[in-house]
Amino acid sequence: MNILLLGSGGREHALAWKINQSKIVKNLYIAPGNAGTSDVGENINISLSDFESVKKVVADKRIDIVVVGPEQPLVDGIVDFFELDPDTKNIPVIGPPKLGAKLEGSKDFAKDFMQKYQIPTAKYKSFNKNSIHDGKKFLETLSAPYVLKADGLAAGKGVLIIDNLKEAQVSLENMLNGQFGEASKTVVIEEFLDGIELSVFVITDGKSYKILPEAKDYKRIGEGDTGLNTGGMGAVSPVPFADKEFLLKVEKRVIKPTIDGLIKENIKYKGFIFFGLMNVKGDPYVIEYNVRMGDPETEVVIPRIKSDLVNLFIQTANNTLENAELIIDENFCTTVMLVSRGYPEKYEKGKKITNLEDVSESTIFHAGTIDKDDGVYTNGGRVIAISSYGENMDTALVKSYKNAKTIEFEGKNYRKDIGFDLNE
Repeated sequence: MNILLLGSGGREHALAWKINQSKIVKNLYIAPGNAGTSDVGENINISLSDFESVKKVVADKRIDIVVVGPEQPLVDGIVDFFELDPDTKNIPVIGPPKLGAKLEGSKDFAKDFMQKYQIPTAKYKSFNKNSIHDGKKFLETLSAPYVLKADGLAAGKGVLIIDNLKEAQVSLENMLNGQFGEASKTVVIEEFLDGIELSVFVITDGKSYKILPEAKDYKRIGEGDTGLNTGGMGAVSPVPFADKEFLLKVEKRVIKPTIDGLIKENIKYKGFIFFGLMNVKGDPYVIEYNVRMGDPETEVVIPRIKSDLVNLFIQTANNTLENAELIIDENFCTTVMLVSRGYPEKYEKGKKITNLEDVSESTIFHAGTIDKDDGVYTNGGRVIAISSYGENMDTALVKSYKNAKTIEFEGKNYRKDIGFDLNE
């Protein structure tokens, strides 16, 4: 079997690493990939927004399944493109159609969906330029902190949490006036939920589903969850407070109603769903949906899956997922993200990475890297995820941090307190 995986980040390297372990796979291609994915498959340098180029690769390489890593091609309708083209309509794509991808692509759509199917979430209202005055008035009815979300995709930067009412009202105005471009033409204002976050993942064939390991990631750049939001500085799986009782609530109140809602909406969804949750006094509330695996959560979730991931993809494509076997490793997995100086704002690129060959007891997943003639160089804000197993979280973290010190590049930065809030 030949597989094409779309994407270039740490998530895609983790997926490629796992796909490559399958005995079913003959050839794995990653487009465009990074310096790490080239070790487990063949990179193909194409743009993911160019669906015709993706189609050409599928034909030239005789691809049997396409796996979509990032959200943008899904929101842009790559699944629909394949289904409507007579040359590709029989090639399964792991990912939702454009309408299903609106669960991530439009916060307003997602909140309406949750409300319609009685999925617990924060109270909210949506506003545009014409209703900016109403938006400011609505903020006055809420208590601080105030949560403002750009409706569309904003590269992980479209959510503002503000303590001051006047500042929140000014921010609403800025967002609706184009702070995040098209993404903030509509802004969702919602009540702040006080609790602790975690992420739960499923893969679904549109009717049945398998629940993958949960994870907790750390978004802020600084220790103690301080500073600017990032794409994620590290992650832990399993999540100690997500016990059997809590996860049963998640399945009953969140996962099952979501799948049932998709069926009722006639959305033929085949792929991953990421539930960004808040544990509020033992009850799960949905903060957001993503229509793909998270990053860096993938780097701790995928290593804990003992089953053949490719078999899960095949059963998803064939509507037989309920028969699939899913075995989860009981060990902990932790990942620590090495990032470039300046990230998440303007960051440096093109720094040579050394000592990768000296890493032991951890798996390295490349995120923002590129191969050059004389070695591997940084090519993004988040550079490398260092994932490690352990009987408990602390044992796994010791290994990840040992290798975080070993790997070197100019301007290297990482958080030294991943998992800090889970031992309290």
